[in-house]
Amino acid sequence: MKADSFGAFQPAIAADFVAQFEGLRLKTYRCPAGVLTIGYGHTGPDVTEDLEITEQRAKVLLCEDLAKHAQALSRYVNIPINANQFIALLSLAFNVGVHAVASSTLLRLINTGRIQEAADQFLRWNKSGGKVLDGLTRRREAEKELFLKDE
Repeated sequence: MKADSFGAFQPAIAADFVAQFEGLRLKTYRCPAGVLTIGYGHTGPDVTEDLEITEQRAKVLLCEDLAKHAQALSRYVNIPINANQFIALLSLAFNVGVHAVASSTLLRLINTGRIQEAADQFLRWNKSGGKVLDGLTRRREAEKELFLKDE
């Protein structure tokens, strides 16, 4: 990702935004899909049974995970957007997956410059298993608000 592609994007600021919606667990646990997880949703070969980390380490892992997601996501954004817009989009991608965002109406609207219509699409991503979840609704409303906020 080019540093100038998304305004003044800063992974630590993205991590602060995302962390408020992700649960923090300092000991290894299995997510609903059975995957070993720790921190703010960190998974991977470095996550083992009975692992315990500090909150500071969890934040570092989140920044690293977001940087990877940002790099993958940046391949699909074809127009200049500001850092707030990118952080909101990155938060969604961290939650639902880069592939899901890459094939979404939301991204298509962004890439055609229809920013307000794109912002409204965030609110459509508030379900799990077909059921509306209050936590996802709050997250999507915050993402939409950030997306529409000037830098």
